[in-house]
Amino acid sequence: MTLVLAATPLGNPLDASARLKKAIESAEIIAAEDSRRFHRLASDLEVTFTARIISFFEGNEKERTSEILTLLREGKEVLVVTDAGMPTISDPGFRLTRDAIALNIPVVVIPGPSAPTMALALSGLATDRFTFEGFLSRGTGARQSHLESLRFEERTMIFFEAPHRITECLTDAVEIFGGNRQAAICREMTKTYEETVRGTLDELL
Repeated sequence: MTLVLAATPLGNPLDASARLKKAIESAEIIAAEDSRRFHRLASDLEVTFTARIISFFEGNEKERTSEILTLLREGKEVLVVTDAGMPTISDPGFRLTRDAIALNIPVVVIPGPSAPTMALALSGLATDRFTFEGFLSRGTGARQSHLESLRFEERTMIFFEAPHRITECLTDAVEIFGGNRQAAICREMTKTYEETVRGTLDELL
């Protein structure tokens, strides 16, 4: 009866830990954000598994949480993996973890790659104090309100943003934070075309 949260590679399968591989091979039940991507990951890692795969993504997280908690109470061990990075960090798993803890079900984390901290390290910006803001709202007004609430934030801020919205995001950031604020954009981290662009918000825009 253990809930295991396992970090998976951001893109480069060589970043997978030996512990992650062993957990996949020995798992009885695996809750995966995308079953097709999980099968691809297992193939890339050259690991075989016999676990039952449960689809566990944002759209069905509430329903699946109840199902997984039932399995845990029955004494099963459940391994949770997302498409990339650590479950619960802008990915499914928070509700499940919270509810498991409330039921005194043991929770174990297999650490590994983390997009926010990797981007922070690549940025060249201050790392002693930082805040992770996750994905900004898709709507212009909501996004601007989110950024406005951070206008006087002095810590390094980390955001996730979709490529097709990056221009709008930068435009809002320039307006609210000022064009001289230092920033960085990181994309395709650990992958073939990894790129980090650094400069002022004006320069990045």
